[in-house]
Amino acid sequence: MHLIWENNIDNLLSHWTGSFKGLDDGMESYQFPKTVWDAIGAATATAGATIPSAYGARVPNIATHRSTYSAEMKSIWTMYIGPVLLQHHFTHAKYFNHFVSFVRIINRCIQFEMTYEDIEDVRGELIQWVQKYEEIYYQQDLQRLPTCPITVHALLHLASSIKFAGPVWCYWAYPMERYCGQLQPTIKSRRFPYASIDRYVTEDAQLSQIKITHNLFAELSLKAPRIGIRGSCQVPEYPSCILLPPKSHERPTEHLQSITAAIATRFKVTISIARKAIAASSIEEWGKVRRVDSSEGDTFRAAGLGIIRDDSRDASFVRYEVLIDKNAHRRRQQSQFEVQTFYGQLQHIYLVRIPDDCRRSLKIKSDTDTTLILAGIRSCKLDNAPSPALASLDVHFYTSLGTYDVIDITTVQSLVGRFKAVPTARQWALVDRSGSLARAVYDGDDDEDED
Repeated sequence: MHLIWENNIDNLLSHWTGSFKGLDDGMESYQFPKTVWDAIGAATATAGATIPSAYGARVPNIATHRSTYSAEMKSIWTMYIGPVLLQHHFTHAKYFNHFVSFVRIINRCIQFEMTYEDIEDVRGELIQWVQKYEEIYYQQDLQRLPTCPITVHALLHLASSIKFAGPVWCYWAYPMERYCGQLQPTIKSRRFPYASIDRYVTEDAQLSQIKITHNLFAELSLKAPRIGIRGSCQVPEYPSCILLPPKSHERPTEHLQSITAAIATRFKVTISIARKAIAASSIEEWGKVRRVDSSEGDTFRAAGLGIIRDDSRDASFVRYEVLIDKNAHRRRQQSQFEVQTFYGQLQHIYLVRIPDDCRRSLKIKSDTDTTLILAGIRSCKLDNAPSPALASLDVHFYTSLGTYDVIDITTVQSLVGRFKAVPTARQWALVDRSGSLARAVYDGDDDEDED
């Protein structure tokens, strides 16, 4: 946290804006004109409205409010916003590529797990990055020696630290900073602050041990119990999802053909049979759905229902994964499915209850298949990345929305953000924070194994 966000990233920003210890760019030309940096700052502030709050604090204008940036804000800007907004603004591509290579290294260092081969790769990449840094900013000029603080040299030891202690998320400073924030309100005496802190730390440790020993987590919790949200709905068939208001009081009339096609595909019946089942089924439309498979589950909002405040942050774009038949256009060949990733806007959430008299026609064998939560998603037509450097960061772009698909809600993997790649253009950049843990793995058809 301090090595990367509070030091090296902050130093790079100072270099680019001409505010690094009174030094200019020497024989290079990496500094931005004020008008360019102001435009980047304005685009940064605008991006906050379309990046969900689940990603962290809203990032303000980096040109005018940089002094208010926390480490979290700098991390969001560096990993998601900065690489897109900085493209084409440097006078030479080598400056942009140098920054993007640093972002790529950061992404590797904070991934959930790393092999020894990954660590050695990071070691080599950091050595190359530091050498390039000295070439661009130090320029082998003793008068520019202040451009090489100890924090740049510390990067060369980062791989050894990971090899010794594990990935950086295991010991970065965010939990400690939050813990310090808990300690500050416990100080009741200005004259003897440490006595108050010692008492709180001791009592908190004692309380934690009592909770663990006697399994009294709920009874001794210092936080207010989480109660159900008024008007919410949770169905047993989907234990990882909670439907949240608003809820439409009318049966939806749009996209019934898409819902019918989803039912026909799911139960492998004809469209006519699925249409009769939909006509007899109860269909409700909801405005939000929350994933509750973890304490920090994302809340997805359907764009087609409810009123969205002007100051709200868009939480309707998602990443979802579905099985696609590679031989769909070859009727005589056996189906061969593979998982493909898509991005799109969640526009509708449907709760479909199929009556018992339709079970036979749909060949439903399990009671859990009679209640479905379906997501109506308008897919994004992905464009090619504007540069190979951005493609290496797995950043995706789109200009327009495509087909409307109705899929099961459990195929929606994560919430994503978006912002204008160029403020005056129509192209959007997608912000996807999910890593390998959030990616679904398809192991083949279970029915084939049973046969």
